[in-house]
Amino acid sequence: MLIVWSLQVAGIFQGDLINEGGWSLVFRFLVAALSPEISPDFLLLTLDATLKTLAYAVCGTFFSVAIGFVAGVLSSQVWWKSLGKVYKTPWLAIRATLAIPRAIHELIWGLFFINIFGLDPLVAVLAIAIPFGAMTAKVFSEILDETPREPLLALLNNGVPPLSAFVYTLIPQALPNLISYIFYRLECSIRSAAVLGIIGAGGLGYQIFLSLQSLRYEQVWTLMFALLFLSGCTDFLSGLLRQHLKLPNRSPTFSQRPTPEVAPSSHFSTLSLLCAVILLVFSFWYIKADFTKFWEPRTAERLVRVIQDVFPPQWIDLHQLLALSAQTLAMSILAMVGAAVGGILLSFPAARRNLEASRQFSIDNLISKIRIGITRFLLLVARAVPEPIWALIFLFVLFPGILPGAIALALHNLGIIGRLMAEVVENLDRRPLLSLKALGGSNSQVFLYGVLPATFPHFLAYILYRWEVCIRATVIVGLVGAGGLGRLLTEQLSSFDYKGLLTTLIVLIGLTFVIDLISGNLREALR
Repeated sequence: MLIVWSLQVAGIFQGDLINEGGWSLVFRFLVAALSPEISPDFLLLTLDATLKTLAYAVCGTFFSVAIGFVAGVLSSQVWWKSLGKVYKTPWLAIRATLAIPRAIHELIWGLFFINIFGLDPLVAVLAIAIPFGAMTAKVFSEILDETPREPLLALLNNGVPPLSAFVYTLIPQALPNLISYIFYRLECSIRSAAVLGIIGAGGLGYQIFLSLQSLRYEQVWTLMFALLFLSGCTDFLSGLLRQHLKLPNRSPTFSQRPTPEVAPSSHFSTLSLLCAVILLVFSFWYIKADFTKFWEPRTAERLVRVIQDVFPPQWIDLHQLLALSAQTLAMSILAMVGAAVGGILLSFPAARRNLEASRQFSIDNLISKIRIGITRFLLLVARAVPEPIWALIFLFVLFPGILPGAIALALHNLGIIGRLMAEVVENLDRRPLLSLKALGGSNSQVFLYGVLPATFPHFLAYILYRWEVCIRATVIVGLVGAGGLGRLLTEQLSSFDYKGLLTTLIVLIGLTFVIDLISGNLREALR
């Protein structure tokens, strides 16, 4: 019923969805991929934009991890229980406080900080650090709450202070999961850094947006290839580091315990840490963010002015807000249904493990490797291109509305969900599957009775998690004309209606909280 309702809201049953005149632009756009701009000047511009996007992501991830580590401990139930006091009230207060920055998209944070700091690289760093810090805190608190507590309780019963007991027991156990999640968060930060370019923060997203607006499709493809290369290298290197450091696979929805059969090489760990420090120092040096603006008197004056402009919120035209909220919800439902179906279908051919795997060369193995490579490349393209860029492309042939936004969100989330689901398939315990095979089960029976029941709970957990993220992302596709509350936010920003903007954000945050509550309860039931 929800899917049919969402299709009705999107106007599927009303016709007049396709702009026939846009097909020529689509053809020009696709043909331009065969001749990307490779002039020396533009390649230098692309290199600078690529390094700037990477630097924004690294600096933003650094601060988000620092925020997430501290806030994750304070928002975990086990921390307050270890104090031996009534923990419910402060725990709920901290969790509720962290939910607010998590519910607001980094693009909105970027627009807010532009009014405070101007067009400074500090804007992009803070816009990534604050919402991602709140997300990291939520994940880390869940990891801590699911970590075995026997060592902690033993130290507490022997009179060890709670902080010391925490540092020597739970933190070392949870740290591998946190480090693994940092790699995942860095990949997300690269995509967010590209998105922030739309508001003038610079980097690849900014250049892609300018080239699209001026219809210079050859330049667009050069920049998109650079974005694909950056995302692909990050994905490959993070996977390589997790493998060598014996870390559990990334998981934003449930913690996994590392497999400590083989200890990671100390030399490799030292080298990895050194490279991380060098990359961090380079990133701060390259973007040259002016952190002195934090304590400038002018910053405080601008902050006071912004607060005066947005408060109190202006509660008018609630009917329009409800209608646009329905569009936003419908857009997210259509996006997640498309991403879920596509992710499940592509996750199995993208997984590296299968029952017939063999070390010997054969045509079947060669075909399997080609299939895996093509599928993973498609997933990489889908998730590397930011949602607003996908939306702008589909607006060539689709009239403005929630349908191009839903398709853009579906494609982007398909790449993320498909990749995460493929890791679930790769990590399956093969012994039950081999037993079914030995008992005479066909490949289809092994899949239906062995693979699907073992993977589906994890698949559903990922889908619910991405649904929460998708609600936030409806804002950025709305900013490029894809409908929903994001379109209203664009109009309010352009008309400097800050009181109305705050009202729309409150409605969006409320909608996000409802989805977060529903998906959280469903995920809890799956555990």
